[in-house]
Amino acid sequence: MTTPRVTFTYERLANGLRCIYAPDALAPVVAVNVWYGVGSKHEVPGRTGFAHLFEHVMFQGSAHVGKAEHISLVQAAGGTMNGTTWLDRTNYFETLPSHRLDLALWLEADRMATLLDALNQENLDNQRDVVKNEKRSSYDNQPYGLWSHKLQAHLFPPEHPYHHPTIGSMEDLDAASIEDVAAFFRTYYAPNNAVLSVVGDFDPAEARAAVERYFGPIASAPPAPPLPDMGLPLSLGGEVREVVEDRVPLTRIYVGFRAPVFGDPRLRALEIGGQILAGGKGSRLHRRLVREERIAQDVTFFVMGFVGGASIAAGWATVRPGVDTARVEAAYLEELDRIAREPVTADELGRAHALVETESLAALQRVEDRADQLSMYATLFDDPDRINRELDGYLAVTADDVRAVAADVFRQENRAVVTYVPAEGGPPGPADEAEDAA
Repeated sequence: MTTPRVTFTYERLANGLRCIYAPDALAPVVAVNVWYGVGSKHEVPGRTGFAHLFEHVMFQGSAHVGKAEHISLVQAAGGTMNGTTWLDRTNYFETLPSHRLDLALWLEADRMATLLDALNQENLDNQRDVVKNEKRSSYDNQPYGLWSHKLQAHLFPPEHPYHHPTIGSMEDLDAASIEDVAAFFRTYYAPNNAVLSVVGDFDPAEARAAVERYFGPIASAPPAPPLPDMGLPLSLGGEVREVVEDRVPLTRIYVGFRAPVFGDPRLRALEIGGQILAGGKGSRLHRRLVREERIAQDVTFFVMGFVGGASIAAGWATVRPGVDTARVEAAYLEELDRIAREPVTADELGRAHALVETESLAALQRVEDRADQLSMYATLFDDPDRINRELDGYLAVTADDVRAVAADVFRQENRAVVTYVPAEGGPPGPADEAEDAA
């Protein structure tokens, strides 16, 4: 089959800002998406959490935009907006009615150029408190909330830039001064470290003129400091285990592995394998552990792709009340081992291809997703045309590709296992609740 293509131009301003324009007049909306080449991997010991902190600070105003006014202006124009932080990047994005494109470009340019004009001790302290509350509500006080932090720390050694979580250390944030935070901004939030994508219903000539008008005068920054060597073997050198007693309703087993980097064709094959293992109710793990043996409440398997050293392949199984934890873990690991040893059937491969194709095509229909993918491939690979090749790459994955990468990744010496068990005084599980109701 022929997969649809995204038509775009890829250009660069004199100050280094990479600009992608992908006009599409199907609907009267436009997406503006800015990726900065800065994530938690760019932080240094004692200064973690800065990239995520700026996800919040970037909405606290700039020279010509008041505190929280960025959000209110976009919403008043009938648009939506947000920002996210990850290990390899930070992104900010708006989707608005097409006649308000100018507003989104001006807002993004103003904070890129003048955010430090509005940064003061009050804003910094306020956003530090917001991050602390986010950590408490999303991680510390959530059942199983720290599982990803624990797996990440086990899979990457302490000296590796991926060892610490994106949200960072609250102690580091407490110790950060205005000068520390401003220096981080000046280093990374510059046009020559950013990609701007505009996708949707717009006139390319008018958009180029607006981008040049708003972003062109912003000065570039010196090249960012080089990252340390991020190379890692596809092995931990031995299995790592941790048992966590916590206020959780049921025992849950998390399993993680180092995986090939994002951009390596083997990672695509591993993602196809993940669909065979846990992609819906017809998958191997769900069929065996949830439907047939009824020993797990739920199962997952997924891949988190990173560009430096290794990615993460991980999943979990939640143990049903009264079932032996060791039995669930053994069954889960047996299915991972089986996909590394036994042939994947044509039906399984076809189903996995169909699931990935459906998800990919659905994303390409949305202007905001197209903009995000174009920015991603430009930021991470300087190759936005990967948006037109990725789906074909997934559909080209063979059963042998899946088995080969599974054999490389799903090895005991490359495995970290974190098991959450209910602590004394923890919340009641389903079995206890049923007894109380009776």
